[in-house]
Amino acid sequence: MGVNARLLPGHHLRLLEGAAQLVPAMVRAIDRAQRLVHVETYIFHFANAALAVAQALERAAQRGVTVRLVVDAVGTPRLPSEWAQRFDAAGVQWRMYRPLGWLGLAIPSRWRRLHRKLCVVDGVLGFCGGINLIDDCDDVVLGRLPLPRLDFALQVSGPVVAEMLEQMEQLWWRMQAVRSVAERDLRRAWEALREGVPWLDEVLRAAPPAPPEGMRWPEARGAAAALLWRDNLRHRHAIERAYLKAIGSARQQVIIANAYFIPGRRLRRALIQAVRRGVRVQLLIQGKYERFLQYHAPRPVHQALLAAGVEIHEYAPSALHAKVAVVDDRWATVGSSNLDPISLLLAREANVVTTDRGFATALRRRLEHLLRTRGQALDLATLRRRPWHEKARDALAFAVMRAVLFLTGHRY
Repeated sequence: MGVNARLLPGHHLRLLEGAAQLVPAMVRAIDRAQRLVHVETYIFHFANAALAVAQALERAAQRGVTVRLVVDAVGTPRLPSEWAQRFDAAGVQWRMYRPLGWLGLAIPSRWRRLHRKLCVVDGVLGFCGGINLIDDCDDVVLGRLPLPRLDFALQVSGPVVAEMLEQMEQLWWRMQAVRSVAERDLRRAWEALREGVPWLDEVLRAAPPAPPEGMRWPEARGAAAALLWRDNLRHRHAIERAYLKAIGSARQQVIIANAYFIPGRRLRRALIQAVRRGVRVQLLIQGKYERFLQYHAPRPVHQALLAAGVEIHEYAPSALHAKVAVVDDRWATVGSSNLDPISLLLAREANVVTTDRGFATALRRRLEHLLRTRGQALDLATLRRRPWHEKARDALAFAVMRAVLFLTGHRY
């Protein structure tokens, strides 16, 4: 499952669909926090539904809870001045991950982004998934959506929560140290690195053994689960390897719902080999045109997979942003990682995997319903009959994507 995955028992898992379910669950948890709230997100839109999270963070800090917030500087270029002032006044500690500077994304190293969507409360309750802190009907590119965006997150208690918090705290203190080095304060940088470990130990020692009263849920109890993360150090391929292992052992069915699906050679080969073994492979992908590369670069891959017998459906009613998968009702994952080169090779990501059959079955049934009722099947013959200029755009987009990755030192 990847070098950083440890399947451990004793988890309570609850699947959340959309910000409509995630935001109230996060707000309830934050309002019960006693010691620590730590949030990471790519997009934090300070409007509509997501405002409730900002207000809950402010309330928590005002009553003495340590509150940390990290947002990616591409997904969230700036905090509104009103909220920056309110957070500062309340004591919310907030940071921008890798600000771009005046050259922006012209520097390849700036393409390494924080794409995780994590929240940990008091070291006992965690949230992990693909849902940004934004209203379900708002979209940065598409504007106001006709129907809510399709996305998923996981509410979890159990051993993986401590792992989530450890990863988040490590990044926080590393950012503190980098900031101090930039200010030429080496002593402060060293202190930041030293301070993080005892702080984390203190929080985890004080953590109660079970979720707070009122935070229990029936979806999965005692489930075995593991945290997978992707960084740019030792864990670059953990999420992809987990997918490869699960698909490689599939015997009946693989269902993947993934917004930006441009799998590399190994994942393509694994899916095709699964079909040859008699496995039914179904994909639910984004059907809306957002950006040139994201829309056109996958088309050559789609043709190869369709020709091999993989079923591909585009999500029709609105935008799809999900990153979930189920294999044989015995393996499931919910997280932030798309199966495209940016997520798998460049961005910081986090997924939770579980082998709980009840949870996997429930997710599989939900995805099958979406495939039947909300998916539009891609047809190989139709793709091949498209005008030459459409195919030229596909080829150009795929070539550009590979060239961009080459500049960052990766092959795909």
